[in-house]
Amino acid sequence: MPAGGIGGARFLQGLLAQVESDTEITVIGNTGDDIWLHGLRVCPDLDTVMYTLGGGISVERGWGREGETFTVKDELAAYGVEPTWFGLGDRDIATHLVRTRMLQAGYPLSAVTEALCTRWQPGVRLLPMTDDRAETHVIVDDPDGAVADDGSPQRRALHFQEWWVRYRASLPAHEIVLVGGDEAGPAPGVLEAIATADAIILPPSNPVVSIGTILQVRGLRDALRDSGAPVVGVSPIIGGRPVRGMADACLSAIGVETSAQAVGEHYGSRQHGGLLDGWLVDSVDDEVAIPDVIVEALPLLMSDPESTGRIAAAALHLAERLRP
Repeated sequence: MPAGGIGGARFLQGLLAQVESDTEITVIGNTGDDIWLHGLRVCPDLDTVMYTLGGGISVERGWGREGETFTVKDELAAYGVEPTWFGLGDRDIATHLVRTRMLQAGYPLSAVTEALCTRWQPGVRLLPMTDDRAETHVIVDDPDGAVADDGSPQRRALHFQEWWVRYRASLPAHEIVLVGGDEAGPAPGVLEAIATADAIILPPSNPVVSIGTILQVRGLRDALRDSGAPVVGVSPIIGGRPVRGMADACLSAIGVETSAQAVGEHYGSRQHGGLLDGWLVDSVDDEVAIPDVIVEALPLLMSDPESTGRIAAAALHLAERLRP
């Protein structure tokens, strides 16, 4: 199951509650959001899945650790050290220290992630999409108002985290680019997990900078298309609005309307070179129709464990119906 951070992690909680304890679930985590900060390698989506399923997430924020303090962040700000717009919690820093130390010792990110999960026991096999460095950047008009020689706004590339966290995606994106994506290959185990899966679910993660980023890793999109398992997607858009976050700003950057219909068409039917066999949409979007994709409508708001479990169960049932 390819997955981003908060939406993917919450869906996984519901999925785990619906399957037998010996069911093997493999999660292919987005690493395009990863960033170096203060000499530490931070992997927000991998950590959100790991903390959420391991019982350590801040439920209120949806990211970072429960019971977190920010003493180090405040001390860095007192020194005037940038960036001040991205705050690492004191407990969270321990994870990044361990990860960075292992990476610098020569371990690949997949091995590091496996080692970190030994502590958290998330109940799934968590794999990064790639061991290679591939970072999402966003092309915007210079926030400081710089202009080109012809007087037009000068464009500038921002790391996705700066665009997302510092500017809250308020700067219109001209393009979203996965730097290093052309060379990035799938991490060990990723292609094998897809090839041997009984069902593949695209959770309600951001279709551009979470699922879309994962699909840019060399060979991954083709592997999903060629898999013998049914592919069922869960819409992250309800009634023309993102369930969470600023997915509309990302969709606008690639020319896709913010609707369950448009996102489903963006993924496309597997029979026509796309990915989907089935597409779950919210009840308010029950008029969605995509040729050669089975569309089912039900309440999709993950407001509590019970509702999330019902959504996950619906995805599993649809996948079972679509199994060859």
